[in-house]
Amino acid sequence: MTKNKYEYLADDPNVKVMPIMISLIIGAFFAILNETLLNIALTTLMDAFQISVSTVQWMATGFMLVMGIVIPASAILLQWFTTRQLFLGTMAVFTLGTSICAISPTFPILLTGRFIQAVGTGLLIPIIFNVFLLIFPPHRRGKVMGIVGLVFMFAPALGPTLSGVVVEYLGWRYLFITVIPFVLFSIAFAYKYLVNVTEVTKPKIDIFSLILSTIGFGGIVYGFSSAGQTEEGFLHPNAYIPILIGIIALVIFSLRQFKLDEPIMNLRVFKFPMYTHAVIMFLIIIMTMFASEIILPLYMQGPLGLAPAIAGFVLLPGAILSGLMSPVMGSLFDKFGPKVMMLPATLVLSATMFMMSRLTMETPFWMVIIGYILLMLSVSAIMMPAETNGLNQLPKKMYPHGTAVMTTLQPVAGAIGVSVFVSIMNTRQKNILNDSATPTNPTTINEAMVSGVELVYFISFVIAVIALIMSFFVYRSTPIETVEASSNQQVN
Repeated sequence: MTKNKYEYLADDPNVKVMPIMISLIIGAFFAILNETLLNIALTTLMDAFQISVSTVQWMATGFMLVMGIVIPASAILLQWFTTRQLFLGTMAVFTLGTSICAISPTFPILLTGRFIQAVGTGLLIPIIFNVFLLIFPPHRRGKVMGIVGLVFMFAPALGPTLSGVVVEYLGWRYLFITVIPFVLFSIAFAYKYLVNVTEVTKPKIDIFSLILSTIGFGGIVYGFSSAGQTEEGFLHPNAYIPILIGIIALVIFSLRQFKLDEPIMNLRVFKFPMYTHAVIMFLIIIMTMFASEIILPLYMQGPLGLAPAIAGFVLLPGAILSGLMSPVMGSLFDKFGPKVMMLPATLVLSATMFMMSRLTMETPFWMVIIGYILLMLSVSAIMMPAETNGLNQLPKKMYPHGTAVMTTLQPVAGAIGVSVFVSIMNTRQKNILNDSATPTNPTTINEAMVSGVELVYFISFVIAVIALIMSFFVYRSTPIETVEASSNQQVN
């Protein structure tokens, strides 16, 4: 770790933190953009490689699966390698995967490149969070995390729109080719400006814990993702068997972590109340957001009869506004604290989910635009402030573990949210069609889907109300070191 008389590098006038931020954010933007970049191109890939829907879905499912496997290891890697080594290494891995995808002659090679990309992306996200926690003091983290939130929200939103343009005019390979120069620039920029801010302690690595986390998180992501790809849903062996195995492995993994002196993922972070509060809020927001990004396009292209391109552009204003407002929300968090942000935001979120539960076949699409804008603005006012407030309560030595837990839960919560809500919608639609006298009539099919969408959003409304209730109990957290220092001064 760089020796510095200041507790945080951002307080040192001789250290230029802006180049450090830029190098990390550029890498993060293109790595996260890559998560949704292929969503529109899946049909094109099916035609190019003559593969089925269930096969091509591995481009998305496999990406989440690999991320869920590698992220838990990030906590230990952050203590084994310097900041520069980890960032440059993960970006090199991501570049390798992107290059393989760009030149892949067959689908298995393309999928291999995609998995390698996921390794780089999965390790990069906790690195960025951890570095920013170490650079900036707690009272300045809100705005900084808001900037990170801009990247995390704007990049995935831009992916489908950008993908459609690139695929139509250049071809699917350019989805990877155009990313490579920017990633190489990020590596060169980081090589020149990025400094080491983490402390290398090289704790003992428990291999059995790594195996358990791989089986546990991998099994759950795979199982829930598989549930959404079969008519049987969670009753299919490909769904419930991996989920059961994953749960058992995670229970053993969790028990083992409490017995180790140097755990792979220190679950003692949950003894800090605001961190636990933040994780629950984070899970609620991720599941709600991911579900909407899947359910709304289905609703717009089905009952509303909108073209796929138009459906994509309908969601774009909400995502862009959410990203642009994220730094503003971060600044407000620094000034006013979390409760002032979360109470009105969860109230708006609850009202929006209730409004969306009243969708019909006659709902004008401008109302969908407004609903999605309100949803995403609520998300930007809840997610990053909650996450920052929770991480602020942890002692520095637990930063790697706190960031690892949250970033691991992102693909897990996403897979659970999408599969559960899609299954609920499909089951409701199927039940209505089974009871209908005209189950093959297009109008009946659309009405059944609308009923399924309404049920999904009513359940989301109930979940949002839980978040609203929880927001009454949030308070501005104080780093444990500050509390201990204050107590020592009073004793002395």
